[in-house]
Amino acid sequence: MLQEFNPKNANIQIWVGNSLVPRQDAKISVFDSSVQGGDAVWEGLRRYKEGLFCLDRHLDRMYESAKALAFTEVPERSFIKSAIKQTLESNGMTHDTHIRLTLTRGEKVTSGMDPRVNQSGPCLIVLAEWKPLVYDNENGIKVITSTQRRNNPQFLDSKIHHNNLLNNILAKIQANFAGVDAAIQLDHQGFVAELNDTNLFMAKDGVLYTPYADACLHGITRGLVLEVAEKEQIKAQEKNLSLVEFYNADEVFATGTMGELTPVHEIDGRPVENKTGIKLRARLQEAFSKQIPDLCEQLCVI
Repeated sequence: MLQEFNPKNANIQIWVGNSLVPRQDAKISVFDSSVQGGDAVWEGLRRYKEGLFCLDRHLDRMYESAKALAFTEVPERSFIKSAIKQTLESNGMTHDTHIRLTLTRGEKVTSGMDPRVNQSGPCLIVLAEWKPLVYDNENGIKVITSTQRRNNPQFLDSKIHHNNLLNNILAKIQANFAGVDAAIQLDHQGFVAELNDTNLFMAKDGVLYTPYADACLHGITRGLVLEVAEKEQIKAQEKNLSLVEFYNADEVFATGTMGELTPVHEIDGRPVENKTGIKLRARLQEAFSKQIPDLCEQLCVI
């Protein structure tokens, strides 16, 4: 899976700091904290025709991440929503849009690690692109297991949605060399955490399982799938799950803003086959899709 340039994005307007600028002028300072140390937080948002999906849930997570990193002078929610609205309207984006929302600690007065040299306040970036769902939810994806372990709270808590993504990128590099779509990352104990870019679920004998949100991101779509499962009276459980359990699962699928619910058809060369005939992913995807308009209508400002 390789994302490609969309000519529709050649002349988009991007919000940087306090205003919109053309794509070719969308730049930040070499003294910005994101350049110096990946010191920023971000969210991936999706615009459906009904509006922005789960906007407030994403903003809640971004504010929590910024607080954990002791950001100061964080923009008000109304300012961020206004910046998103202006960006979408300037580009005429009404659907099939992915937004990379980034808040950096801001520009430093001199190069260095100490946040006290960040004296200009945070920098908001709203990068909206025309982009369909990234993963092929019809044909699914193939994955391998990476040797790169996922961070857990004793090293760097994955609940901080930060821009220092080298942990994930190293796993993705291994997937690229293996000729597959993504890589499973294990936690420090050897249990499955998540893919390098999305959360993971598996089904066995009609029961839905997902790893504890210890070493994995507490994904918005992950949380919604657990909510949908409860509404659909599907038994769901968070637990430590080994690779062997995933190898022998009836179904495996990934969840994320950029792909919704994506079937995983192969893990480390082993096919994932539905032996029971109970297709939980399809049932969950249908229920998930039905609630998209309601969540957009309730939470979107566009």
